[in-house]
Amino acid sequence: MNPAFRRQFSAVLSIAVQRGALRCGRSNSVELPLPAGGLFVVQRRRYCCFEMKPKVYVTRNDYARIGLDLLKEECDISVWDEAYPVPRDEFLKNVAGKDAIYCSLNDRIDKELLDQAGPNLKVISTISVGYDHIDVKECKQRGIRVGYTPDVLTDATAELTVALLLATARRMFEANKQVHTGGWKSWSPMWMCGKSIKNSIVGIFGFGRIGQEVAKRLAPFKPAQIQFTSRTDKFLTAEDLGVTQVPFDELIETSDFLIIACSYNVETANLFNDAVFSRMKPSAILVNTSRGGVVEQHDLIHALRAGKIQAAGLDVTTPEPLPLDNPLLTLPNVVLLPHIGSADIETRIEMSRITACNILAGLKGVKMMSEV
Repeated sequence: MNPAFRRQFSAVLSIAVQRGALRCGRSNSVELPLPAGGLFVVQRRRYCCFEMKPKVYVTRNDYARIGLDLLKEECDISVWDEAYPVPRDEFLKNVAGKDAIYCSLNDRIDKELLDQAGPNLKVISTISVGYDHIDVKECKQRGIRVGYTPDVLTDATAELTVALLLATARRMFEANKQVHTGGWKSWSPMWMCGKSIKNSIVGIFGFGRIGQEVAKRLAPFKPAQIQFTSRTDKFLTAEDLGVTQVPFDELIETSDFLIIACSYNVETANLFNDAVFSRMKPSAILVNTSRGGVVEQHDLIHALRAGKIQAAGLDVTTPEPLPLDNPLLTLPNVVLLPHIGSADIETRIEMSRITACNILAGLKGVKMMSEV
């Protein structure tokens, strides 16, 4: 097989895996169109079946069924049979000898776990866009491929971000509590008044897929300006969307609403701390749907209590879930959600499918749908 044809064949086979055209236990053949034209005929049974079924470890039992069903057709799967993250000792005990791991952002994949898994491990696929829970460098050194699920959750997370901003700005949770506790006595002209997005300055820290979709959704609310800070220059994107790229200092000092939509890494860890909160407007509202670790949480609590900023809407915290005695739960100017940014049904189903397809493609040695 010459190199050009091998590349075409790999691309076609990857598409076949994603679409479910190649499944174990099926006979007959499937015709696949080559990118350069023509057809390639693959015998399903002859090509697809592994000599021995690969062993896959799945870290909880409540992933959407489509992903688990896809894996069951071609692999022997072992599942932590509970609807919560597998305990560390169970994870270490059960991962030995597995060829692949289907995991989530709750599952820490480090050197210790990779050592315990052993040399058979070929693929790790996480049902998340973030992969800071995986030691990617160590995986690469061992030749272990890592899959993830970007893009598919962009719209769902952007929608949730806007909803969280509105709920925080308009004090919806505070108002709802008053309805339930008898605080609502009558209509009052200034009672439960919040902030409007119209004529405000909206700042977005991180302007990747999610940040850009948030900007698109906020534009109809008629803010005076949408501005952003990004690690890379995005002048063409900014011009196309009608937004402005500004330095970080300007972003934090001028924004009425400051949305965190960046990835979590060594550069962004605890970036939003007391020094930053002290420079924000006292009337500013912070919204975080990124990762809890981007915010120094103790400093945020102090800033909210001291009036350094007005309010915060958080879909992510440190730790997760928050202990019931955490001070954030006592503050009336905080809206807290349990990390549900991508939690719409269609998105979670597709994330499960992609996670499984990444594993199958990785085991077959072809291109994944999304590889780190």
